[in-house]
Amino acid sequence: MSTTISSIGVLGAGQMGLGIAQVAARAGFPTVLVKATPGDVGALRQKVEGAWAREVEKGRMTAEEQAAALGRLTITTDFGALAKSDLIIESIVEDIARKHEAFARLDAICGPQAIFTSNTSTLGITSMAVGTKRPARFLGLHFFNPAPAMKLVEVASTVVTEPGLADAVAEVVTKLGKTPVRVKDTTGFVVNRLLVPYMLDAMRVLADSGAGIADIDTAMCNGAAHPMGPFTLADFIGLDVVFHMANNLHDEYREPRFAPPPVLTRLVLANQLGRKTKLGFYDYAQKPPRPNAGI
Repeated sequence: MSTTISSIGVLGAGQMGLGIAQVAARAGFPTVLVKATPGDVGALRQKVEGAWAREVEKGRMTAEEQAAALGRLTITTDFGALAKSDLIIESIVEDIARKHEAFARLDAICGPQAIFTSNTSTLGITSMAVGTKRPARFLGLHFFNPAPAMKLVEVASTVVTEPGLADAVAEVVTKLGKTPVRVKDTTGFVVNRLLVPYMLDAMRVLADSGAGIADIDTAMCNGAAHPMGPFTLADFIGLDVVFHMANNLHDEYREPRFAPPPVLTRLVLANQLGRKTKLGFYDYAQKPPRPNAGI
């Protein structure tokens, strides 16, 4: 079956989905972005226009390139608009039941040649693939946040992936200006399997060492040359996302180091989720942000 990929569809218009669609359209692919929940899509297009206008102002994009990229990008709530996409990247909520439902809908409208991929960070690719009519044409395609800036994409094959498919998708990733890394379908792939326990260990060090939140972040930035400390990073990702990734890893491997520490559980229960709620390990109502006084 053909592995020609000349058009891209993205399902899910949250921060990740919107960013992936921007990358695809800017790289020259006709791109359809489908908002998976009801609501107006005008604000989404305004976000893209604003982001690219800033790129033009900085000299990173010409006005002609901006106009051409906008012309390649369709934003809609109509699932049917994905019917002719060669490669579909799912980027909806990290809930396996919701993903199964979404792929069932896509199966009903897409031709057999369409390649399905999921941007999941920790859910099993095989479990999604075998629930479709095309398990051999299903991959993991994990972008990192923010998608327009981050270079890495993990390309995850399963035991039933069609030979050569991952190579074809990795080639597209390169055309998007990203760096593909080939991985197997294992929970957390490479980055999150290493990164999540790092952040969880920092939370345990906070409880045990006497060092404060800002002290630990400073230590890892200045002592290990990390661009941001573990608490700043966790707040940036979203503490609810970190919590769910930790639980998924713990469910898979049953290793104590993957279990969410109590402080993370309490913050998630209190809806203190980091930057997006203005309060997490840091209080973002303060300028500059200061450690959360309630921890």
